[in-house]
Amino acid sequence: MNTATLGHREPLTRTIDRIARAGFGGIAPWRREVEQADVAALARQIRALDLRVTGYCRSTALPAATRQAFLANVEANRAALHDAAALGARCFVMVAGGIPEGERDLAGARAQFAEGVAALLDTARALNVPLALEPLHPMYAADRAVLNTLAQALQVCETVDPDNGGFLGVAIDAYHCWWDPALEASIDAAGRARRILAYHVCDWLRDTQDLLLDRGMMGDGVIDLPAMRACVEQAGYDGLVEVEIFSARHWWRRDPDDVLACCAARLQTVC
Repeated sequence: MNTATLGHREPLTRTIDRIARAGFGGIAPWRREVEQADVAALARQIRALDLRVTGYCRSTALPAATRQAFLANVEANRAALHDAAALGARCFVMVAGGIPEGERDLAGARAQFAEGVAALLDTARALNVPLALEPLHPMYAADRAVLNTLAQALQVCETVDPDNGGFLGVAIDAYHCWWDPALEASIDAAGRARRILAYHVCDWLRDTQDLLLDRGMMGDGVIDLPAMRACVEQAGYDGLVEVEIFSARHWWRRDPDDVLACCAARLQTVC
């Protein structure tokens, strides 16, 4: 369970307890919650409840208008990697960031992202926390993520880490990737390269009202989730399936325990 699914409405300590009580085997906390608390205490709580940390969300955007700002972004991610290690995270989820404000250099922003990933790879190895590059839907290319397809993410992996030392891979999010006509081939390529580190699910609503904050519960939208999961697992992924739903107008207004119960049921029936 990605903690964003519950809307960041309660202290993370309470959210952790809810997720464990609902029977989930893993948790993916967000930095905005972790950095407001005692990381060591959170790690102890998670271990005591026998939860796996599937991933730590998420990186500081890397592209920047100045070299100084870019280097500061790299260091912010390096610090976050230390928290990810303290939590025992299986990976650190990296979202590229958009084009720096006032600029139009898409290729340059993508090159900055790859450079930043390369700069962080030694830290990831030293801390035993792989970097999971998560491509976002092209609608976010301007402001949130210049990495927009799984094929692009794999290309960054191959460029930065051609020998694949096991610390650079991809996070596949159904919301961001379902539309891609090359998705099946890209998932297969990611599997053959042993690069799949995480798999996230929710649904794309036919009548989406907000492209950021109106994700659907699994089964309520148009994504063929059973087919996508089968493709990911046939490619060799055997980790947990992580639910990540941003839903300001619906699920974030529901009782958290009801949300968790619905997620659990849908994971068993439509994923």
